[in-house]
Amino acid sequence: MKVTLGEYLGSIRTDRKLTLRAVEEATNKEVSNAYLSQIENGKIQRPSPNILYALANLYGVEYDRLMELAGYITTRRTDVERHGRAATFSELNLTQTEESELLKYLGYLRSKKD
Repeated sequence: MKVTLGEYLGSIRTDRKLTLRAVEEATNKEVSNAYLSQIENGKIQRPSPNILYALANLYGVEYDRLMELAGYITTRRTDVERHGRAATFSELNLTQTEESELLKYLGYLRSKKD
């Protein structure tokens, strides 16, 4: 079953332990708490790219992923393509600490190659 934009944003916000009001404040009221609530509840399914950009920056997730879930982008990179960004883990809803630890472990593995 495909995740919706609202479900995805809600899970990321919850994972980051942010309230709707905290998101509103962190985006300098660019994304109101009421508007975000409507997105998360599926009442607004295609918010503007500006809103998605603000949320992607705040949540530390791929802007392209949000654009795809909102229906603006229909193609994505294949799993075979590498892009070398930590945002690869964003769909797993990792905490910043978990992502940091994974990157440290990756550095350790790479250092063993030499």
